[in-house]
This record gives sequence, structure tokens and C-alpha cells, in this order.
Amino acid sequence: MSEDGVRLTPEQKKRQRARSIAIAAVLVALVVLFYVVTIVKMGPGAITNRPL
Repeated sequence: MSEDGVRLTPEQKKRQRARSIAIAAVLVALVVLFYVVTIVKMGPGAITNRPL
């Protein structure tokens, strides 16, 4: 039984990897942005005066 899937050229694989890395970088940047915005909205005491 042979596979009749899509075969990418090395150039297409390289571009697909670059796109994947770019998407991952954007997602990480959004997570960091949301985290920073949340901390800023909570105020400076949210980190230093929290109960343990």
C-alpha cells in the first residue's frame, strides 16, 4: 500500500518551518503581553503584598 499524500519540496518545508516559528513567536509575544497587562492592571502591590 503506497501513500498518496502531499510531498513538499525542501524549499516548501523550509518556508513551512519558518512560518511555524513565526506563529509560535507571535503566540509567545501575546502571552507575555497579556501577562504584563494583567500585572499592570492589578497594580504594583499584586506581586509584593500577596498572601502566601
